[in-house]
Amino acid sequence: MDQNRMPLVEALQQFREEAPAYFRIPGHRFERGLDEALNGASLAAYDLSEAEGLDDLHHAEGVIAEAQRLAAETWKAKKTFFLVNGTTCGNEAMVLSSVKEGEKIIVPRNVHKSVLMGLILCGATPVYVMPEYSTKWQMWGGVTPETIENAFAETPDAKAVLLVSPTYYGLCSDLQAIAEICHCHNAALLVDEAHGSHLYFSEQLPLGALESGADACAQSIHKTAGSFTQSSFLSLGSGRLDEARVAANLQMVQSTSPSYLLMASLDAARRGMALHGKERMERALELGQRARQELAKIKGIEALGTEMEGTCGVWKIDPTRLVFSARELGISGYDLQVRLYEEYRVSTELADEENVVCVITWANSEEDITRLIDALAGISAAESGKTAGRTKFTEKQWLFRSLPEMVKTPREAYFAEKEAVPFAEAEGRIAAEMAAPYPPGIPLICPGERYSREMLELMRQYKADGCEFHGPSDASLEVLYVLKEE
Repeated sequence: MDQNRMPLVEALQQFREEAPAYFRIPGHRFERGLDEALNGASLAAYDLSEAEGLDDLHHAEGVIAEAQRLAAETWKAKKTFFLVNGTTCGNEAMVLSSVKEGEKIIVPRNVHKSVLMGLILCGATPVYVMPEYSTKWQMWGGVTPETIENAFAETPDAKAVLLVSPTYYGLCSDLQAIAEICHCHNAALLVDEAHGSHLYFSEQLPLGALESGADACAQSIHKTAGSFTQSSFLSLGSGRLDEARVAANLQMVQSTSPSYLLMASLDAARRGMALHGKERMERALELGQRARQELAKIKGIEALGTEMEGTCGVWKIDPTRLVFSARELGISGYDLQVRLYEEYRVSTELADEENVVCVITWANSEEDITRLIDALAGISAAESGKTAGRTKFTEKQWLFRSLPEMVKTPREAYFAEKEAVPFAEAEGRIAAEMAAPYPPGIPLICPGERYSREMLELMRQYKADGCEFHGPSDASLEVLYVLKEE
């Protein structure tokens, strides 16, 4: 091998040189959205450890503590903790801080896989509820207050509810109503707000979780508010979770060598949003509105709009999250994403069977929007008149509307003895590993649940479409790890 090579560095350099129109995470869009304190700075000079005067994240009393207080004030939180292991560790800490082994927590099936990790760590029992589903867009919507009320009726001893809002697609549940239900049952409302750190800076956006009465939320500041990748907040909205317990749990799930680059980017992003958040959101909203108006003129392209509000469990939709489909052209979301980049150098965040998702931030340019619109217009024109060989999409996720049978808790299954079996022989066996199509990382099956024929078929279809899975030891899915039979 050539030790003079730097494969990753070279790939990053090449991507930058191709100068794509960028609609992915992180939200700062190269250097365009970075605070001036970091843009152009010698970042290597900030890559330090707990040197004199720089405080200690795990025992913050100085500048880190002050930076966290400023962040709490900006996002209207009672207390904010800096995270350097992403919102993943924030979700884990929320679970660890709200339920203990043997206790119950209500979670929708579309929670991120990091919630499962928290359940494995603490030993709590998940009580799954189903979010609503849009058959038109073939995506999971929100969780209704009625669903949560019914869950408490069946499980009155649940200690907490953990929801994801907004979803990857920008769909928000009615957190205000759900918070009232949780508090009436003396339970905490926890929110995975990875995709919603920007919601606090415009009245045209849905209310953020903290403004809606959530007791805690984890926010990916890097996704939409301008910090570096893997930097996030865990914020408390009330005293329902014990601060000391949260801090202790964060020490367990965070690095003992926290990156000062990441923490500095959180501090700088906070200043940028505190001083310029409203004008930034105005710009992002204008760009999103222009994109939707132009998309409406392109034959065969349809963008998700506010028509879903009030249906499918969706309270509000984040208009800075652009979701569109070329289903009328017979092009899957997966293929559309590939064509947008390979033919037009437009880089989009997420694709599924039918849809593509663009993350629009204030750091996007008018040229980015123009390139996206021109690319979709070009693809539409290229498909004009074609009829033969059109893809007929199959509705996969309906198979997932009935929950797998949970035989053991995630923790019990994770630490049980395992064995590998051929994929075709897994029906009826108890899963030893999670299987989550990525993105967005929502588990189809969790450790401790029984494989059904329908679930295996669903996994096979996802794999056939080229979707990657997180969780299985064998990425090819030729074998699956299951619990040894007793």
